[in-house]
Amino acid sequence: MFLTWFDSNSWLLEIGGKRILIDPWLVGSLIFSNLDWLFKGSRSQNRPIPDNIDLILLSQGLEDHAHPPTLKLLDHSIKVVASPNAAKVVQKLGYTQVTVLPHGETFTLNNQIEIKAFPGSSIGPTLVENSYLLKELESGLTLYYEPHGEHSPQLQQAAPIDVVITPFIDMTLPLLGPIIKGNNSALEVVKSLQPQVILPTAAGGDVAFEGLLMKLIQTKGSAEEFRSLLEKNNLSTRILEPKPGDRFELPLQKRALAI
Repeated sequence: MFLTWFDSNSWLLEIGGKRILIDPWLVGSLIFSNLDWLFKGSRSQNRPIPDNIDLILLSQGLEDHAHPPTLKLLDHSIKVVASPNAAKVVQKLGYTQVTVLPHGETFTLNNQIEIKAFPGSSIGPTLVENSYLLKELESGLTLYYEPHGEHSPQLQQAAPIDVVITPFIDMTLPLLGPIIKGNNSALEVVKSLQPQVILPTAAGGDVAFEGLLMKLIQTKGSAEEFRSLLEKNNLSTRILEPKPGDRFELPLQKRALAI
């Protein structure tokens, strides 16, 4: 299993001989609803568009997960698995192979990778987006992705999980409360899912953010603080902190079967 992090929430996962692009933001700026005065994310240069993508996996319909300028550049014949809200974005752009994956449903890619949708981030009062559990069917290795730190109790049925990708930092807006749940939420998911490896998402990388929203958001937490939390709780999960653009192999071991 190989991973490449493109900063923010964008990942390339190589699993079961397939290449899965997760929540890609690779080109242009990140702006919500064309309100660049409110929030704008920028890079010094665009990320290269990866070759030979077998599947695009979208957890949310917001621009930081279903980024229209990036999705416009990608081949519209690539298969897409998406939350109902994200599916509307790619369908509007003209993608031809879109699978809407509601919570509790599964999608199997070429009889090699099983993807199951779980409840993920709450967006507003009524919308709950997706988190995903991916399983390589031949080896049984599993990876769980949730980019806002909202973890469904239903995941406990899948434990142990080998790899978790989730935030380590907390981001809070006054009056509105947390928009990203980090350290404590990640600690609880480590306790319940017992991953071999955990990686941070949603922050860091080669990105600069500006706008009114960034002046209001309160941020706390770090990988070092989270590492200390793991040690205090006698948890053996390893933290990996990838550099943007670097492809690396995950150091995983097959787990012994319970008797």
